[in-house]
Amino acid sequence: MPNRLAETTSPYLLQHKDNPVDWYPWGEEAFQTARDLDKPVLLSVGYSACHWCHVMAHESFEDPATAQVMNDLFVNVKVDREERPDVDGIYMSAVQTMNGHGGWPMTVFLTADGKPFFAGTYFPKESRGGM
Repeated sequence: MPNRLAETTSPYLLQHKDNPVDWYPWGEEAFQTARDLDKPVLLSVGYSACHWCHVMAHESFEDPATAQVMNDLFVNVKVDREERPDVDGIYMSAVQTMNGHGGWPMTVFLTADGKPFFAGTYFPKESRGGM
């Protein structure tokens, strides 16, 4: 069953419409849901030509067990950096400040009011090489 990304027009977001992750597009609905459920937001920012975005999608976002954990613990928001450079810019600055570097996929954990509290780039499903 498609998630909310099926209602978007971004080719990148549409690639994720059948993920078992309960994705929201960027918008007030996601943040209101996070406030209502008292959950943090997991923000994933990427783009269609990003190799590691596709790797992370295959390893994690297409995996039912990983998706279940994500759905249980977070309100999950997917952003196409080419469609929303404003969102990408704000949170890339946070990632670079927190880690000294940035990149894509960009993964940022936010409070329900959009404040970042943990961030990184590609997170493999299984820990490897210090990741």
